[in-house]
Amino acid sequence: MNSFAATNRNFRHAAKLLGLDSKLAKSLLIPFREIKVECTIPKDDGSIHSYVGFRVQHDNARGPMKGGIRYHPEVDPDEVNALAQLMTWKTAVANVPYGGAKGGIGCSPSDLSASELERLTRIFTQKIHDLIGIHTDIPAPDMGTNSQTMAWIFDEYSKFHGHSPAIVTGKPLDLGGSLGRDAATGRGVVFATEALLAEHGKSISGLTFAIQGFGNVGSWAADLIHGRGGKIVAISDVHGAIRKSDGIDIPALSKHKAEGGLLKDFKDADVMDRNELLVQECDVLIPCALGGVLNKENAANVRAKYIIEAANHPTDPDADEILSKKGVTILPDIYANAGGVIVSYFEWVQNIQGFQWKEEKVNMELQKHMNDAFENIKSMCKTHDCSLRMGAFTLGVNRVAKATTLRGWEA
Repeated sequence: MNSFAATNRNFRHAAKLLGLDSKLAKSLLIPFREIKVECTIPKDDGSIHSYVGFRVQHDNARGPMKGGIRYHPEVDPDEVNALAQLMTWKTAVANVPYGGAKGGIGCSPSDLSASELERLTRIFTQKIHDLIGIHTDIPAPDMGTNSQTMAWIFDEYSKFHGHSPAIVTGKPLDLGGSLGRDAATGRGVVFATEALLAEHGKSISGLTFAIQGFGNVGSWAADLIHGRGGKIVAISDVHGAIRKSDGIDIPALSKHKAEGGLLKDFKDADVMDRNELLVQECDVLIPCALGGVLNKENAANVRAKYIIEAANHPTDPDADEILSKKGVTILPDIYANAGGVIVSYFEWVQNIQGFQWKEEKVNMELQKHMNDAFENIKSMCKTHDCSLRMGAFTLGVNRVAKATTLRGWEA
């Protein structure tokens, strides 16, 4: 099941648990606006190439729409729609005053030079600049984009609208980015993991972890878990996977990667098949890469007791059902990886205030938001006698439904 179908299924289940009016439920699913643009740029070799860009603005009942922009060959309207809708529920779960949006360009960033990426980003911004805004829709980095991409969007947007650092989050510090933003999603994952484990009378120290993905989120999560006494027994990235039963030396691995080494060439661990990581024996499995990696083919073989969804939609509904029957506790993506959008909100607030927070304040406020959200999810689970996933969905959908009704927008 693709992410669009799975997200709609989860929404419908949440709406049923909440007893939402059918007309209101239908209106909450319909995006506010869908944008498709052609971005034609000159390549470095003098040829002309056109790329399709998308921006889906899903809902603005609770505030300006918020969501990343990804550069990936498989970007398509269904995926962007699903992720925009997920952002609506995620911002509501995190209780930050945003709605949901998502965008992307169908391209392979590794095949484009830095100058080509800049031209593509600026053309895309020119095409959508009058449909985004600091109180309308605020983009952020996502797969295939980074702080430099946001710097180009900020600069191009400001040519039309004046100096506007709050137009994007995830910017470089020198352009108004927030301290702590780089680590925010990974740190939020760790705070979420601590909240869940505490509920079960456990802590990170002494438990074993397998982490799929060693990019920004996975590397920060691994470093912070290692620092808290957790034992990372397996880790993977796009180039391969490694394992070590008594724990991988994460600082040494990070140094190896920073020096240009490949994960699979790290000497102090054994190479393993990347697909085996998901069924590695461990206490906690943290998928930090692509969606749909846990499915009906491999779910029965998962040996972790807890799954923390640091990626978007890593568990498809069939796997969800299998894992639940096995007694595996799943912390859903719309809560577990919300650290990024929470600190994006802090960055936006700082830009509007024109005042930078200290990193300690950013991290303290992030932990408070993650802990508060977990308590609210538990309350919904108790009220509706449901899983953590449905607890999170009912929490998010209910907040958006209330805002919609109070504003008089219901169908």
